[in-house]
Amino acid sequence: MYRRVVRPVLYRLGRGDAEVAHEQTLNGMRLLGRIPGAAAAGSRLFGVPARRGHSASARTVFGIRFPSPVGLAAGMDKNGIALRAWPAIGFGFVEVGTVTAHPQPGNEKPRLFRLVEHEAVINRMGFNNLGSEALAARLAAYGDLGYPLGISIGKSKVTPLEEAIEDYVTSLRRLYRYGDYFAVNVSSPNTPGLRSLQDAGHLRELLTALHAEAASLTVAGLAPKPILVKIAPDLTTSAIDELLQVCTGTGVAGIIATNTTIDRAGVSGHPLAGETGGLSGRPLAEMSAKVVAHIHAETGGALPVIGVGGIVEPSDAARLFDAGASLVQVYTGLIYRGPGLIRQINRRLP
Repeated sequence: MYRRVVRPVLYRLGRGDAEVAHEQTLNGMRLLGRIPGAAAAGSRLFGVPARRGHSASARTVFGIRFPSPVGLAAGMDKNGIALRAWPAIGFGFVEVGTVTAHPQPGNEKPRLFRLVEHEAVINRMGFNNLGSEALAARLAAYGDLGYPLGISIGKSKVTPLEEAIEDYVTSLRRLYRYGDYFAVNVSSPNTPGLRSLQDAGHLRELLTALHAEAASLTVAGLAPKPILVKIAPDLTTSAIDELLQVCTGTGVAGIIATNTTIDRAGVSGHPLAGETGGLSGRPLAEMSAKVVAHIHAETGGALPVIGVGGIVEPSDAARLFDAGASLVQVYTGLIYRGPGLIRQINRRLP
C-alpha cells in the first residue's frame, strides 16, 4: 500500500520537490506523536514481537539497553520535532541531528534529489538545523522519551576549521544531559573541509577535547555518555585502520559506518548522478557492509559498530548484522519502502 498509494502522493508534494515531501512527512510524524497511545499501538504492530513481556531482540551495546537494534539514522529528524512518534513505526532508538553550535540554514536549494530507479538519494543539505541550544530546549521539554536517543554533532559552516573543536565541545556541553550517546560527525561531504577531521591528528585532538569535556560534566553530576565516531565509506583501508587506532586510543565507544558516499559508480548514467552531495540508499549497501566487516575484523569485535547505509530490504540489515554490526540504522530505505520495511526487519531479527 505504501508504494502504491502513499509514496506517489508524497512524491507529488511541492511539484515533486523531495525536500517538501520530507518536511511534510516529518510534520505528519510530529502530529502522530501527539495522539495519545499512538506510539504504543504502532510499536506493537511494527516493532519487535514481545515474548513473555520482553523484546526477544533487545540488546545492550556500549552500556545502553536498546529495545530493538533497528534505529532511525541522523538526518531525518534533525531538530527532534517528532521524537514521540518514531517508536510507532518500529524504531528502537533514534539519532537526531546533525546539529551544530550555531543555527544555520544549510546549503542553497534544491539540495535533495531522488534517484528512484536506484532507490537512492543525493543530498547536499549542509547541516541545516536550528542549533544545539534550540535542540537542548526542545529535549528538555520532552522529558523521558522511553527509548535511547543518540545526538549527532557537527561543525558549523561559519566556524573556521581551526576552531572546529570548540564548536563540537559547545554542542556536547549543551546537550550532554539529554543524549544517551553522542555521534561525532566528521564525515559529511556537505560542509567544506569537514572530512579532513577524519585525519588522525585532527581526530585525536577533537576526541581528546570531547572526552575531557564529558569528564568534567560527569564530575559535575551527569552520567557518563558513550561517544561514537561516524565515518565515510570512501576511506581507504589504511585510513580506516589509522582512524581506528585513534578511536581506541582515545576511548571512543563505537563507530557508525557509514555516512553517505561521494562515489557515483552505483548510479552511473543517471541524469542526476552529477549532482554534488552525498549518495545514500541501495548503491551504498555493499560499501557499508565491507566497512563494517573490516572494522569488526580489525578490532576483533571489541569496538561496537552501528551499521547504516543501503538498507532497503530486510536482507540488507541482515548482511550488516552478519558483517559484525551490533545495531543498524535506516533512513533512505524508509523513503522508498515505508514503515513496512522496519516491521519486516524487526520480524526477521535473530
